[in-house]
Order: sequence, then structure tokens, then C-alpha cells
Amino acid sequence: MMKAKQRKLLILLAVVFWMAIIFKLSAQPGEQSNILSTKVTTVIVRLAQQFRPDVNVVSLNYFIRKCAHFLAYLVLGIIVLFAMRRIGLMGKQGLLFTLLLCIGYAITDELHQAFVPGRTPKLLDVLIDSSGASLGISIYLLFVENRWKEMNQKRL
Repeated sequence: MMKAKQRKLLILLAVVFWMAIIFKLSAQPGEQSNILSTKVTTVIVRLAQQFRPDVNVVSLNYFIRKCAHFLAYLVLGIIVLFAMRRIGLMGKQGLLFTLLLCIGYAITDELHQAFVPGRTPKLLDVLIDSSGASLGISIYLLFVENRWKEMNQKRL
């Protein structure tokens, strides 16, 4: 069985790893990033055309890119709050720290894009990222912490 310190280190490494993935994707030049998102969009369009034949890559690509921002930060919100709870940062203090960390990372991520060819920082992306992190934090609270409390109450 893993020791408590090893578990804490593992979850903190998961946070750093996820942040590194976000950073790497943000570091892609605009053309390379667009190629990747177009490939993903093409797969989604093929599925969507079974229900809506008028859907195409051009009309959906922007939406898919924004969804990717949202989902990346949704995951970040969940794993950061999980990490904060594991290292003992509880209550509102842990929530606030998690939210500020995620928003701060979203801001620095966008500023970083100012230095990447073909990319520009966008306030809208910071808002989308922050919304994703907020939903991730809410999901954690609703489904993990509430479930944990219910399980502990049943044991009593």
C-alpha cells in the first residue's frame, strides 16, 4: 500500500503533468494547433453528420477549440482541488486557492501565447478556462466530497 506522502506527491505530480500538457498545447504555433483541432473536428463532424447532415468542419472548428479550453480547465479544477484536499488545504481556503490557481494559470497561459507564432492571447479564452475550472471544482464538490460525507455518515 502506498504511503500518505507518496500519494500526496503523486497527485501533485498529476497537477504538474496536466499543466504541462496545457502548456505544450499552447506552445504549438497557430498553424500546427489549427491542424490538430481540425483533425479532432473532422472526427466529430463525421459523427454529427449522422444526425445533422449540414454540419461541417469550418462551422464547428471554432466551437470545438473553445470546448477544448473548457474541458482542459475542467479537469485542472478537479485535480487541483483533489490535490489541495490531499495535502490538507480544506474548506473555503482550499476552494479559493484552487480557483485562483486555475484562473492564474489561464491568464499566464494566454500571455504565453503572445510569444507563440500565429497565436494571440484572448480574454474570452481566460473566461472560458475559468468557467471550466469552476465547473470542475463544482463537480468535485458535488460528486466527490458530498459522496464522501454520505459514506461516512452511513458508517456511523
